[in-house]
Amino acid sequence: MTADRALLAADPELAPLWQAIHDRLSAGSTPADIATVTVPGLAPGAVAALKSWLDTSAQRRRGRTRVPHTDRGVKVPLHPLLDALGLTADTLQSLVEDAVGRTVVNRRHGRLAAAELRQELAFYAQEQLPHLPRLRARLTSGADEESVPEMRRLIDALASVTRHLPHAPPRTLAKIAHDHAGDPHYFDAVTGPGQRLITALAELAGRPEPTRPDHIRALLAEHGIIADRLSATVLLHRVTALGDGPIDRRLNEATTPVALNLLDLTHTPPRLAPHPLTVVENPSVIEAAMECASPQPMACTSGQLRAVDHALLQLAVDQGVPLHYAGDLDAAGLHIAATVQQTYGARLVAMDTALVRAAGDQPSAVPLGPLPNSCDPALAAQLQATGRVLYQEHDAVLTRLLDPASSQPEAWYPAPGQVGE
Repeated sequence: MTADRALLAADPELAPLWQAIHDRLSAGSTPADIATVTVPGLAPGAVAALKSWLDTSAQRRRGRTRVPHTDRGVKVPLHPLLDALGLTADTLQSLVEDAVGRTVVNRRHGRLAAAELRQELAFYAQEQLPHLPRLRARLTSGADEESVPEMRRLIDALASVTRHLPHAPPRTLAKIAHDHAGDPHYFDAVTGPGQRLITALAELAGRPEPTRPDHIRALLAEHGIIADRLSATVLLHRVTALGDGPIDRRLNEATTPVALNLLDLTHTPPRLAPHPLTVVENPSVIEAAMECASPQPMACTSGQLRAVDHALLQLAVDQGVPLHYAGDLDAAGLHIAATVQQTYGARLVAMDTALVRAAGDQPSAVPLGPLPNSCDPALAAQLQATGRVLYQEHDAVLTRLLDPASSQPEAWYPAPGQVGE
């Protein structure tokens, strides 16, 4: 018989059969290659139709069938089916495309093409970056047709930068990115190319890739590359200095918080007085300290630790300044606190179970979320009991930080007219 192709393609009960054949063709098989196709989820009506087309009367009398059930589905012999329906191998692909509603795309050809592209890219990387074998492997492992042009650009830029190491005189990262890639932001630390540049420099130096911002900057500096030293700042308030340099004088003469950048802390670093320095996560705490005329020395990192923050903390440790640290009681704040405590030996303040109890059952409107493993179990349990984040802007936190002798959460604010008295 010669079946109506349109009716076959439109039959919903046969849809799993055509989908299974479509999948085989898309995987790289040709109709001539496919002896049988196993079809899961085939409806009884479709199985009955297949048996009527393929089984002989003798087979039916003996209880045999050419479309047996298996653990994975109904097994259908393809070429006998085509013969029974009066179809040819040449018309099979158009039939299944009509039935499924998608063109057959030979993924095998795509995989072969991608493999050829990766091989060509690997040869190109070998020519341009012979001194960076580990980086070459990472650059070419996941390349595809769409990514090859950008990958070639990255290889060219890295080759150009690393041929001239160390850069003398030192130049800024933005200048190097501009001159070697045509874009001053191309090698920014948050970009893929920026991370690959760090990978390249670490491989050349023969050591693991750094992860801390100050260590990354140190690696860049070793190769004559200056990362941004001016835009990121750390706030210092009521911090006394003992030296006579320009930054010491700024700190001692200031009546408001002083913003120091990385250049200030590394080129002309101050000599800090050995008074305990309380480092906080949020600048709003510094504002509160100003409002209530708190005399204690404070610094603010403004969230996640950057190179300028690490520079200040290391400077304090080197000069024997005791460090206290306080952050938000959420996942990010607890992670930062653990880093400061473990790396610089800071004592954590205003980050304990008593403070959480003092803040009450609803310390904020923000759900808590998962906590880091480094969190003290008792503190984690107390926070999870409320299920909310405790921020540094809460009165209970500000009271503890700015008026340690007080036990009343609302007592940190001065009475009107008393600021500065």
